[in-house]
Amino acid sequence: MATRILAIETATDACSVALWQDGRVLERFEPGARRQTERVLPLVDAVLAEAGVRLADLDALAFGRGPGAFTGVRVATSVIQGLAFACDLPVAPISTLAACALAAFDAHPGHPRVIAAFDARMGELYLGAYHCQGDEARVVLEDGLFDPEKVPEPGGDDWLLAGSGVAYEEAIRARIRVAAVDIGVTPRAGAVARLAAPLVARGLTVPAEQAQPVYLRDKVV
Repeated sequence: MATRILAIETATDACSVALWQDGRVLERFEPGARRQTERVLPLVDAVLAEAGVRLADLDALAFGRGPGAFTGVRVATSVIQGLAFACDLPVAPISTLAACALAAFDAHPGHPRVIAAFDARMGELYLGAYHCQGDEARVVLEDGLFDPEKVPEPGGDDWLLAGSGVAYEEAIRARIRVAAVDIGVTPRAGAVARLAAPLVARGLTVPAEQAQPVYLRDKVV
């Protein structure tokens, strides 16, 4: 019997929904000016309809838990909690930075070592470092909120810098050896679903009430 995971990602300006079915991913992605509140549920309906799958047929849910835009992270959390409560489904919360890193690796397969960074406003960065392979993003540097001039040095000289945090490229390059840059990469629900699949397989999920956002703003480094 097929395993099915529905994932959503709304932590940036974009909105995306994906259905993972035994390694195959069906995704709807919409860039835009933070229209997640009005677009996420229609995208859920569209993905499920295209796949011929009902909510009751799902095995689990996944979402980008943050960090990211506060409103976007709240949207993802509330929608996933609502669906999980309604259908009694387990949830896999996934780092939005990890999803961004995997999306960057998809676009640049020659660069498995990815610094995923988002502009956190107030002169700060959300940043994490990952080593990507296949559908995996192994943590090299835990997600954190950093002063761009004080980001930790993960070592190595072959990092791909991806995400809106590229706005602080000069400061980051002063501390990390960056080999390539892509400001256009965004986290996607397809990447969230792929990262969630092994967690779901191992039962490393949480019930709806424990599916909580991760903002990092109160954990300043």
